[in-house]
Amino acid sequence: MALIKDGSPAWLVLADGQVFRGRSFGQTGTVIGEVVFTTGMTGYQETLTDPSYYGQIVTQTFPLIGNYGVNSQDFESTQSYVSGYIVREWCNAPSNFRSEDSIDHFLKRHNVIGLCGIDTRRLTRSLREAGVMNGAITTEDPANGMEDLLTKIRAYSIKDAVKTVTGTEVHTYTPETVKYRVVLLDFGYKRYIRKSLMNRGCEVIVVPALTTAEEIKALAPDGIMLSNGPGDPAENVEVIANLREIAKLGIPMFGICLGHQLMALAMGAKTEKLHYGHRGANQPVIDLASGKTYVTSQNHGYAVIGDTLDPKVGAVSHINANDKSCEGVRYTSVNCFTVQFHPEAHGGPLDTAYLFDDFTSRMDAYKEEK
Repeated sequence: MALIKDGSPAWLVLADGQVFRGRSFGQTGTVIGEVVFTTGMTGYQETLTDPSYYGQIVTQTFPLIGNYGVNSQDFESTQSYVSGYIVREWCNAPSNFRSEDSIDHFLKRHNVIGLCGIDTRRLTRSLREAGVMNGAITTEDPANGMEDLLTKIRAYSIKDAVKTVTGTEVHTYTPETVKYRVVLLDFGYKRYIRKSLMNRGCEVIVVPALTTAEEIKALAPDGIMLSNGPGDPAENVEVIANLREIAKLGIPMFGICLGHQLMALAMGAKTEKLHYGHRGANQPVIDLASGKTYVTSQNHGYAVIGDTLDPKVGAVSHINANDKSCEGVRYTSVNCFTVQFHPEAHGGPLDTAYLFDDFTSRMDAYKEEK
C-alpha cells in the first residue's frame, strides 16, 4: 500500500480567513464551495458520486482514503457532484479484487480538485465549532490575491441545486419479476434507492423533479418515491407545490432525505439549516414507536423542525439521538411516511432497510383497495 506524500502545493482557504497548506491530487485549479465533513470510514465512492453533495467541498475525517480503489458498480450516479475533495492521505496502490482504478484517476476524470496532507482533525474541529462555512481549494498560491478570493468565497451560495442534478427524461427500470410499479421523483437520487426497490419487485419509473400530479397519475403507479437531493429544500417552491397535489392522489408515498424535507414543507412545516449537518454512516436514530435506536447513514445540512408540523397532519416518528432533531414523519392526513436518513445505505449500515418493506406493505394495501 502506497501513501502519496508528494504532489504540487495546494491550499484550502476558509471564509473566516483560515488557510491550510497541503498537496494536490486529482485535478488542478481553483474551486469554491461549502466545506463539510463526513465521518464514514468506508463508502468514499458513494460519497463522491452522491448528488446530495452538489456544491460542497467534502472532507473525509477517516485518515486514509482510496485503499480499496474505485469501481463503477458501487457508484451512486454516473458522475461526481462534489466541488472539491479533502483527505488526510490517499492511497495510490489500492488492494481489492473489485478495484478498477485509483481515486486520483477518478478525480481527474471527473474534474474534481483534491487536497491532501492537511490536518483534517483540526479542520473538522473548526467546522464543528464555527459551523459549516464556505471555502476554496486552489493549486495557485492565494497569498497575493487573498482579499479578492475571500470576497468570492463569502459571496458563494448553492443555488438551483435540484434543477441542476435532476434528470430531464423519463427512464424505466424493470426487474425480472414485477410486483409493483413505483414512480421515483428524481431530486438527485442515489442509484441504490432504485436497486432497493427493484430487489423487492418494483418496476421503477424515474421522472424529473418537476413532474406534475397529473403526469404521475397517468403512469398508474402503486407507489411514489421521493428521493434524496442537494441544497436548501425551501428553495424548491414549484416542487413543494407539486407535492401538495401529488399527495392528494392517495397513492402510497415514501420520502428519503430531501424528499422528507420537501414533503414536510408541502404539508405546512418548516425547515432549518443545521450548525454542521449530519454526514456519515454512524448517526444514531430513535424510532419513537418502538423505542429502538438504529445506526443510520446520513448526508444532510438541513432538517425539518418537528414542532412546526401540525398534529392533524402527522407526527414525528424518529429523532436523532444526539441533537434530538426530526429524523422521520408519519402522516395521517395523506398516505405517506418519510425519513431523514438513508435506509438503502449502500456503503453504510442496513439497520433500517426494513422501511422499504413497510413501503411495499402500503402498496399491497393500496392495490387491494383499488
